[in-house]
Amino acid sequence: MKIHANTPEEYISKLPEDRKAVITKLRNLVLKNMPKGLEEGINYNMLGYYVPHSVYPNGYHCNPKLPLPFINLASQKNFIALYHSGIYAKKELYDWFVGEYSKHSKYKIDMGKSCIRFKKMDDIPYDLITVLLRKMTTEEWIEIYEKTIKK
Repeated sequence: MKIHANTPEEYISKLPEDRKAVITKLRNLVLKNMPKGLEEGINYNMLGYYVPHSVYPNGYHCNPKLPLPFINLASQKNFIALYHSGIYAKKELYDWFVGEYSKHSKYKIDMGKSCIRFKKMDDIPYDLITVLLRKMTTEEWIEIYEKTIKK
């Protein structure tokens, strides 16, 4: 489900009604708890929270014209997705999140590399996501990115 939008507000306005409240709640959670230094915008046709060029001038290695991505939110065809680059790049953070998930949700975790999929909109572990968002600083993300991902 690709949504073409220029702003987060436009993205949300184009969502099906049953998704607007969930994405809005997740967006507000990210805005309130994301590391200092990130900016919000549209990145890869999703809500994006990234390190701007003013903080990290090199940008994203795949396309240096883009800022360094860190967190994305998206409404996909069958689920809501939270992408968190930190859990992909830092094994300890991934292990912590996977270990904690069952304490916050009655459903089995559904994850890809950095993607956490929520198929049950009424069982998103917002408290756990809040803690996840506070676990890594922008500076730590840049350091990890440069050591483990950018080659």
